[in-house]
Amino acid sequence: MKKIIFLSLVFCLGSLFAYAQKTPNILFIHTDDLGYHDLSFTGSEIYQTPYIDALAKNSLTFENAYSSYPRCTPSRYGLITGTYPVNEDHGHLAGIAPEQNLVRQFVDAGYQTSYVGKWHLGGKENAPKGFGFHHSFAAGTAGGIGSRFYPFNVKKGKSNKDKYVEDVEAAGKEGDYVSDLLTDQTINFIKANDPKKPFFAMLAFYAVHTPLEAKPEDEARNKKQIAAYDYGATPAYIPEGTGRRKMRQDNAAYAGMVENVDENVGRLLKLLEELGIADNTIIVFSSDHGGLSNDGERVRKLATANYPLRAGKGHLYEGGIRVPLILHWKKKIKPGVDQDNIILGMDVLPTLLDLATGKKVDGIDGESYIPVKKKKESWEERTVFWHSRKARPHSTGDSKCSVIRSGDYKLLHFFKEDKIELYNLKEDASEENNLAAEHPELVKKLLKQLKDWKKEYLVPEKMEMKRRAREAAKAAKG
Repeated sequence: MKKIIFLSLVFCLGSLFAYAQKTPNILFIHTDDLGYHDLSFTGSEIYQTPYIDALAKNSLTFENAYSSYPRCTPSRYGLITGTYPVNEDHGHLAGIAPEQNLVRQFVDAGYQTSYVGKWHLGGKENAPKGFGFHHSFAAGTAGGIGSRFYPFNVKKGKSNKDKYVEDVEAAGKEGDYVSDLLTDQTINFIKANDPKKPFFAMLAFYAVHTPLEAKPEDEARNKKQIAAYDYGATPAYIPEGTGRRKMRQDNAAYAGMVENVDENVGRLLKLLEELGIADNTIIVFSSDHGGLSNDGERVRKLATANYPLRAGKGHLYEGGIRVPLILHWKKKIKPGVDQDNIILGMDVLPTLLDLATGKKVDGIDGESYIPVKKKKESWEERTVFWHSRKARPHSTGDSKCSVIRSGDYKLLHFFKEDKIELYNLKEDASEENNLAAEHPELVKKLLKQLKDWKKEYLVPEKMEMKRRAREAAKAAKG
C-alpha cells in the first residue's frame, strides 16, 4: 500500500511539474530517405502508417514542404543551420557564430537537448555535443549503418569501417533492431529529463536508408500484401536521366522498415501521454529528402516509388526534394493542411525557436513560419532556390542542376548542358509538361533571378568551409 501511495505521489508531482512548465517540450522525428508518398496519409496504398497518420490528422501538415537538398548530408546541414547548403557537404559547424547557432539558442533558453541517430555532419567539434547538444547517441560521421540487426556495424561477417555507427553495439544485444534501439535511447532521455526543464530531443532514424532490411515478420506480412495488390498497367520502371525510375512501391523489406518507423512513432506518442506532457510538447515529423527511386549507369536495388512526383533522391525534380512535414502542438496549432505556402527544411528550426521561445536569429536564410500561420505573411509566392553541382549519374542518374521556384512556377537549369525546363507545379506536380518554349519572358526573368542568387551565394566563404577549416587547423598546429 505504501508503495502504491508513493508511486501515485510521484506521478502527481510529475504531472504538476509538467503542468507548471509553460515552455513547451520539442520532439523532432527525422527520417532518412523517406519519400513524400511513403506514408498512407500522403497516398501510399502499400505502407501502413496508422500512428503517423493519426498524428497528422491532429496536426498542421504541408503539401509544399521541401528539403533544402536532394541528398543526406547537405540537406541535414541546411536543416541544422537554417541556411542554404551551397557547400554541398557537412561544412564546418564549429565555425558558426554562437548567435547564429540555432541549437545553442535552445540551450540558452533553458532546454535540455538530445540528438540520437544519424548526424553525418562531422565529428569532434562538429559533432552534436560540439554543436551544443547535451546528450548524443549513435550520432557520428557515418552516413549509414552496416546492418539493421545487432551487431549493427558488422555485415556478412565483415566490419563496415565506412559505416561505423558509434554507441550502438555497446548498448545493444543479440536480436535488437537498430530503429527500436534509437527510439529506446530517446525514450530514456525524455524519462530522465528534469520535468521542471523543457527538452528538445531530435531522433534521426537511419531508416529508411539502405540497407533494406526489415524484421522477418514485417517483411513476410508485406510480401503477402504486395503479391495481392493490383498495380494495373503501371510499369515496374521507366527510363530517366542516365538510368531508370522505379514506378511501383513493391519492395517488402522497405515496406517493413517504413512500418517499423511508424510503430516507434507510436511508442513515443504513448510515452508523452503516459508522462502527462503530450499537450505541451511540439512534435515535428519529416524526412531529409525524397525516396530512393532512381538508379543510374550502375543498376542497383531501389527502395520505393515517388510517383506521381517525378524522380527521387539525388534529383531536383519534386520526387527528390518534396517531403512530408507534420507540425503538432495541441495547445497552439490548429490541425489542418497548408496546401499553398512554400516551406523548406532550413525553416524548421527557426520556426520551432520562434514558436517555443519567441526568439529570432539574424544572418541565416531560414525563416519562421509563425507569421504565415498568424496570417501576417504569405509564402504562396515565395521564391526559393536549390543548387546541385555534385551529380551522381552512376548511382542515382541525376545531372548538375540549379533550380528556382517562385510561386507556382519552377525552373530547372541543367547548367552543364545549358538546358532549361519550366513547370507550373499547381497544374503539373508530376513535371511532365515543359513550358519553357511557351513562356520565354518568364524563363528570362526566373533565370536572371537564379543567376543573381548564385552570384551572391556560390562564393568561397560559403562553399569552401571544409577546406578553410582544414587550413585553419593545420595553421593552429604550427
